[in-house]
Amino acid sequence: MLGFLLLLFPFVLLGFVIFMGRVEAPLNRINTANEREIETLLDTGTREELNTFVREGTDSALRRLRKRLRPNRRRRGGRRAEN
Repeated sequence: MLGFLLLLFPFVLLGFVIFMGRVEAPLNRINTANEREIETLLDTGTREELNTFVREGTDSALRRLRKRLRPNRRRRGGRRAEN
């Protein structure tokens, strides 16, 4: 019985490592995107965005940054010049 467990252990360990690799991959992609956004926030953020980052955390500050960087759609559909 002990011999069987000794032979089975490397395969169980290998299966666990492969499983954890598959779990970790999507988390790394998400984390990398957030790191870039946080870096952008710290480099180009306004005083209000940085205060929000300190007071409320990353989610609120990144929401404000995305809102500021998003093109304003209201301006496109504005009034047309009348002739």
